[in-house]
Amino acid sequence: MRYKFGIGYDIHRLIEGRKLILGGVEIPYIKGLYGHSDADVLIHAICDGILGALNKGDIGEHFPNTDEKYHNISSLKLLKLVYELAQKDSYEINNIDTVVIADNPTIGPFKSQMVEVIAQALNLDTADLNIKATTQEGMGSGGGSEAIAAYAIVSLVKK
Repeated sequence: MRYKFGIGYDIHRLIEGRKLILGGVEIPYIKGLYGHSDADVLIHAICDGILGALNKGDIGEHFPNTDEKYHNISSLKLLKLVYELAQKDSYEINNIDTVVIADNPTIGPFKSQMVEVIAQALNLDTADLNIKATTQEGMGSGGGSEAIAAYAIVSLVKK
């Protein structure tokens, strides 16, 4: 079997007046992530991880913020399109490991729901998707409720 690996990272500022969508799940909070799409940093990091493993650039190249058809689009739709690229190249997802970095809101209570939603979008067993959450202890861009960031490592296997 042939394995390929990719890493993804994304960060978006938190602003008032937007819903907070993370891992395909709406999280009740006073702010949401600023971006052209729904700005779901977790899904964007996973997309970039898949694209990196495939050597196909990054999410911005495939879904540019200058294209109105991606304005306010659900990142789950983008994830499905990226997954189709992997399938077209005869790859399946072996596993995904992620970390979400946010001081606020608390992500823990929503992790299992995020795993379910993402796994379903990727036809993936929930045992093959891990979501961790941590804070920046009030320091840096994720500290003090300024932003949310995410990292993802994706392992693909040739069918």
